[in-house]
Amino acid sequence: MKEGFRQAMAWLHTWAGLLFGWLLFAIFLTGTLAYFKDETSHWMQPEITARPLNAEASLTLAQQYLQQHAPDASRWLIGLPDARDPGLSVRWQQSPAQPGERGQFVSKTLDAQTGAEVQGRASMGGEFFYRFHFQLQMPYPWGRWLATMAAMVMFVALISGIITHKKIFKDFFTFRPRKGQRSWLDGHNAVGVLVLPFHLMITYSSLVIFMAMVMPASILASYGSDVQSFYDDVFPASKVPAKAHQPAALAPLAALVGQARAQWGGGSVARVTVNNPGDANASVVLTRSGADRVVHDFGSAVTFNGVNGQVLDTTPAQPLAMAIGGSFYGLHMGHFAGPVLRWLYFICGLAGTAMIGTGLVIWLGKRQLKHAKSAVLPFELRLVEVLNIASMAGLVAAVAAFFWANRLLPLDLSGRADWEVNAFFITWGLSVLHALLRPGRQAWVEQLTLAAALFAALPLLNALTTPYHLGVTLIEGDWALAGFDLTCLASGVFLAWTAWKMQRAGNTVRVRHARRETPRPVTLEQGSH
Repeated sequence: MKEGFRQAMAWLHTWAGLLFGWLLFAIFLTGTLAYFKDETSHWMQPEITARPLNAEASLTLAQQYLQQHAPDASRWLIGLPDARDPGLSVRWQQSPAQPGERGQFVSKTLDAQTGAEVQGRASMGGEFFYRFHFQLQMPYPWGRWLATMAAMVMFVALISGIITHKKIFKDFFTFRPRKGQRSWLDGHNAVGVLVLPFHLMITYSSLVIFMAMVMPASILASYGSDVQSFYDDVFPASKVPAKAHQPAALAPLAALVGQARAQWGGGSVARVTVNNPGDANASVVLTRSGADRVVHDFGSAVTFNGVNGQVLDTTPAQPLAMAIGGSFYGLHMGHFAGPVLRWLYFICGLAGTAMIGTGLVIWLGKRQLKHAKSAVLPFELRLVEVLNIASMAGLVAAVAAFFWANRLLPLDLSGRADWEVNAFFITWGLSVLHALLRPGRQAWVEQLTLAAALFAALPLLNALTTPYHLGVTLIEGDWALAGFDLTCLASGVFLAWTAWKMQRAGNTVRVRHARRETPRPVTLEQGSH
């Protein structure tokens, strides 16, 4: 009975991994890249220069700019720079022309040291990978539903995989190189066990994040069809006094930062919202950054009177249930992670991606052995082979094409950010066509070689198209830009090595087949018998 149960779990693990494996590979890879979302956006908008951090000075510059350019706006929104995002962003909502209308928003990016406007190139930046990994570039809410379904399948595959492997820890210490399918299975087991806690955490936390969407029964039971009331209760908005229509000078915003930190017992300010600037009923909301703690506090803020600086309201402490949900959210997003821990997140994410990829290769490899003597694979195995190539090697090449588009597209191109995304999907789509037209192993080698060339050449392309190359960024200590170039170079080298190993393995297989098919010469002594 136990053996039958384990075999059932093995069947579940195999087929769950196959049917959702291609989608999970894309979700894991783009989610892993999203851990360096801000650094990627910085590389894709190099015009926004990194400056020494000073929240009070940056806030003063933003206030001066807004008082000069948007004195009659109904609302100001200021995003302060941090160690990862160098831009000082300002937005304002114009006063509506008629009562009941919603005023239009205007956005600008300022230099955090001088307050001058900075015109960064239009780009999706790292936000594309972040959004894609849970929305899949699909309309709301279908992408989120599909990604959540994939996360549930991933969780089932992890649990069934643990049950299937009786000697899971022994398998972790076992690796037999150059053994074909055995080596792939050893690698699959090793990366699976090595970062198993991370896999369980990242998968389960993704389900918790979208729990209200996939398990809304308790919300519907308490609030009925008025779901918005639930979110209003869970995420209460700051109280905004009505406009008095009496002019009054706005208090210095920088002076409120220290008071907000005292209310929080530490921490830093991420965003500042000014309602009714220049009015006697102006209010200022300082929202805390989530980068200094694991438990994410949804909307922790302090509201001040915008004229005299008195505290009007503070966000109450989170209930226990919200704190637990915030801890899962914080662990999944990793905003609290410093450089070393963020790299650890990144490596664990790559290990998860590799685990999914090796599982897909193992499934196909086992079934290809049965047709080794046949020149043609059955349709279903050929389809899996094409999907494996395009979903892995093709996706990696598409990521590189996304970065190339950022440097090659004209800066004044209309819809430039959308064309970066188009370049990604065009490259990915062409990889499917290429995998259909080329033999399996050769398609692997060619697509991996293309991805290797694109990544390895990115630092050179960056040097030819912008003044922010390694010779400058290393000297200036801009490790976000320099680290991006170096990581691309390392990725190119690794992909080239992978393509070379696959080509070499293919040559070895062909030599073995040739030796088996070549008839041995018959000697005179053998003939006499």
